[in-house]
Amino acid sequence: MPLEPYEVYAVRYAHNPQQMASHNFIGGDLHDGPMPLDYFVWAIRGNGRTFIVDTGFDQPMSVKRDRQFLRSPAEGLKTIGIDAAAIEDVVISHLHYDHCGNYDLFPRARFHLQDIEMAYATGRCMCHAGLRIPFEEEDVVAMVRKVFAGRVSFHDGDEELAPGISLHHVGGHSKGLQVVRVWTRRGWLVVASDASHFYANMEEGRAFPVLHSLAETLEGYNRIYGLASEPSAVIPGHDPLVLKRYPAAAPGLEGVVVRLDADPAE
Repeated sequence: MPLEPYEVYAVRYAHNPQQMASHNFIGGDLHDGPMPLDYFVWAIRGNGRTFIVDTGFDQPMSVKRDRQFLRSPAEGLKTIGIDAAAIEDVVISHLHYDHCGNYDLFPRARFHLQDIEMAYATGRCMCHAGLRIPFEEEDVVAMVRKVFAGRVSFHDGDEELAPGISLHHVGGHSKGLQVVRVWTRRGWLVVASDASHFYANMEEGRAFPVLHSLAETLEGYNRIYGLASEPSAVIPGHDPLVLKRYPAAAPGLEGVVVRLDADPAE
């Protein structure tokens, strides 16, 4: 059967209204002002399968990290007819707290992770308090337990996950950060996750200050643009502009779920 284009959705589950622009770029920002973050999980649906990219965090973690929790990612997915409990494949872009919690919402899932990310999150780099900040011990330990339960598939670099969907190791923000390339009705789309938090990070070549390697982060911008059919088809991980540039997945879902394989607003 010929490959059909996939549908791709961004599901917003949390928000940080307190973030300032000076906190979103290395070296700060001369025009400092509010520059909030949104938190997403992503869904890829088509050709008889559904994949979830990242699993977010839960309400207790929002209290610990002082974030505004809007809804469970499972509730957001349900609005577009996706049952989290039935999902069989979850891609974890990296093991930071806001991308790999809520694992119990996906009891049937196999988790796809880069070898180097697990080594990073469980190795000597976690002896340094500054590098541990975006990780949560219980999330990392839970993923180790899933390894022993036979529920983790490890990937080494660039690999095809399914026809029309591939994983690409980029690094930078976290040592084993991977992005997802998807074939859609408008060509190749890249779910960049935290390879670039905001459009401005990659468009202006100014990195978000939480990172493993500045060099890999900056080179990663070139990489993710090269993977996409056009620059607008690279989707950053935390930018509220995503909700403005793409249409709601259905009436009433404005600000909750947007359709990324639709044509973006100019």
